[in-house]
Amino acid sequence: MIRLEHLTKTYAKSAIKAVEDLSLEIQDGEIFGFLGPNGAGKTTTIKMLTGALEPDAGSVEIGGIDMAASPLEAKARFGFVGDDPELFNKLRAAEYLNFVADIYRVSDRERQERITSLARRFKIADVLSSSIGSFSRGMKQKLCVIASLLHDPEAWILDEPMVGLDPQAAFDLKELMRERALAGGLVLFSTHVMEVAEKLCDRIAIIDRGRLRFVGSLAELRARKSELGGGRDGESLESLFLELVDADGSDPGAAR
Repeated sequence: MIRLEHLTKTYAKSAIKAVEDLSLEIQDGEIFGFLGPNGAGKTTTIKMLTGALEPDAGSVEIGGIDMAASPLEAKARFGFVGDDPELFNKLRAAEYLNFVADIYRVSDRERQERITSLARRFKIADVLSSSIGSFSRGMKQKLCVIASLLHDPEAWILDEPMVGLDPQAAFDLKELMRERALAGGLVLFSTHVMEVAEKLCDRIAIIDRGRLRFVGSLAELRARKSELGGGRDGESLESLFLELVDADGSDPGAAR
């Protein structure tokens, strides 16, 4: 489980809070979508969640481990795929994967099994001996996905993971996300593609202007719209999302 409590972050050059008093729980066995417009605070939240950015206030727990108190132990419990695959371009792909496996102390047998299986699945097994600098953006993204799973993490965190992927690779990634959730793992991903979130997610959170606007299932979001005097059966997540983030309400933190 991932637990975020009262996370707040303000950047030095801005008086506006990038994230304000954000609390959220994500359960094992679910695919959880983190949605919001550009500048809403998604990436800032994910950076605090993964320990790349220190919050001004609040706490992060991953698998019951407090990120501030035990950062190495907390970070060992998740795999992360960022929105920009910046890698060591002079290394060969196989060297990079073994480097990551060494960091997480993955045994030789386990790393070889996982590298072989995942590289075949994402169709880069025949280029593992090539330098990363020769890879396209999509190939680098596939390499990041493989590296993030070498230690078989209990939580998998992905920030816009499908950018740059070809349709087959995007399909394979979605299938892998569902497989890991069905096996009891936790999958958290951010995306701007509402159709993907609608089809894949068990629950979603919508953030806007640094604060949560909604947490729950799509059915619960539709029910909330109906309670407010609108909405219709089968209304798309895209339509509901656009109405929610464009709403001119006085309480942007009215999540539920």
